[in-house]
Amino acid sequence: MKKLLFLFLSIVKSWQKMRRRISGKSEADIHAERVVSGKAWDEFCDSLKAAGASLMYSGTPKDPFSQAEGIRYLTRLTRAGLEAFIEYSDPAFPILRRMVHETVKMGADNPDNYYFNAQIDGSNYEYRITGKRNTVHYFGLFTQNGNYGTTGGLEPCGQLDHNEIEYEPDGSFEVILSKERKGKNWLRIEEETGLVMVRQTFFNRFEEVPAELTIENLDGRKTPSPVTPERVDEGLKTAALFVGGASLLFARWAKGFQKHTNKLPLFDPSVSNAAGGDPNIIYYHSHWKLEPDQALVIEVKPPECDSWNFQLNNYWMESLDYRYFTICINKATATYEPDGSVKVIVAHSDPGLPNWINTCGHTEGTMCWRWYRLKEGKQAVEPQTRVIQHLEIKAKRHEGQKA
Repeated sequence: MKKLLFLFLSIVKSWQKMRRRISGKSEADIHAERVVSGKAWDEFCDSLKAAGASLMYSGTPKDPFSQAEGIRYLTRLTRAGLEAFIEYSDPAFPILRRMVHETVKMGADNPDNYYFNAQIDGSNYEYRITGKRNTVHYFGLFTQNGNYGTTGGLEPCGQLDHNEIEYEPDGSFEVILSKERKGKNWLRIEEETGLVMVRQTFFNRFEEVPAELTIENLDGRKTPSPVTPERVDEGLKTAALFVGGASLLFARWAKGFQKHTNKLPLFDPSVSNAAGGDPNIIYYHSHWKLEPDQALVIEVKPPECDSWNFQLNNYWMESLDYRYFTICINKATATYEPDGSVKVIVAHSDPGLPNWINTCGHTEGTMCWRWYRLKEGKQAVEPQTRVIQHLEIKAKRHEGQKA
C-alpha cells in the first residue's frame, strides 16, 4: 500500500509542479483556489465513494452483517485519516496520539499493543519526549524518515528501547530527538524524518499501565499555528488515499488468506515489514470459517521468546471487540498443558475448557499468531490446527471432569 501511495503522490506532485509553471501561480495560490472553490472537498468526497469498492472485492462476504461491519470499517479509517493528516498534522506542534485503538482498527491491529505516533519535521525542528515508565511490559521509541504524505518512503531512522533509557528514581525520563547526540537519552532524527512512533506491548492489558508520554518542539512555541489552505488541501488528499489504499490492501490480504482457511502458515516477513510490521515479530496470518456446530483447535509448544499472542478478527482484518469479549490470548494469560504446550479453542460458545476464543457472532474472518523476539538460537514453530465438532469438545470436557 505504501509503495503504491508514494508512487501515486509522486505522479500527482509532478503534475502539479508542471501546471504551476504553465499558469504562473504559486503553490499557495493553487491550494487557496481549490479550497475556496470547493474542489478540495469535492475530490475528497469522490475518493471516499471510490473506496467503497473494497467492500465488493473478490471473496468478501456479502451478507448484511459483514457489509455493515465493512461500512463501519470505512468510517473508522476515514476518522483516522482526517485526524492524522489534518487535525494532528502540524510538525511544528506535534501531539502523541493513538491512531489505532479500540474503535479504529485495521490490518489485524494487536489488542496487546498500545501505539502512539506524532508528525515531526527533522529538517526544521528538534523535540523532547518526557514521560513516566509505569508498568507496561515493553515500550520502544522509533523515528522514521518520510511520512504517508510524502514520496520518500518510511525508512527506519532511530530506535530506543525501554531498557536503554536512563530513568529518574520516580520512573520519569526525557528523550531528546535531534540530529546530533544530546542528553542522557537520545533518539536520532535526520533531515527526512517525518514520524515518531511509540510501540507498547502488554503482558496483561487489564493490569499493566502504559507509559505516560508527551512531546514538545524545542523552538519554544506554546501554541499551534493557524490552519492553512495548503494543510487542509494536502490533508484531504492524503486522508482519502489512506482510506482507499488501506481498505484495498487488506481486502487483498484477506482474499489471499482463503487459500489456507483454518490453517496458520508463516506470513512472508518481507510483506509484513513493508506494511509496517515489526521485524522482531514473526507473523502467521490466515482466514477462518466455522459452521455453527464446529470449533477450531490450535495446538503448539511455544519456543522461548519474549512473548506470543493469538487474536481473532472479522473479515476486514479488524480485531474483534476485546473490550468486552475474550478474542485474544498471550504468553501470560494462557493456560498450558503439562508438557508446556498450549491448546487454543476458537468456538461460537464457551466449551468449558481453558483458552476459549469467542467468535462474537461471526462465522468467518481472519486471524493472526505472533512470536515476539525469539530467544537466541530458537526457531519459530508453526501452530497446528484442526476443525472439530462441538460433540468432541463436550467429550473432552467430560473426560477432564472424570479425571
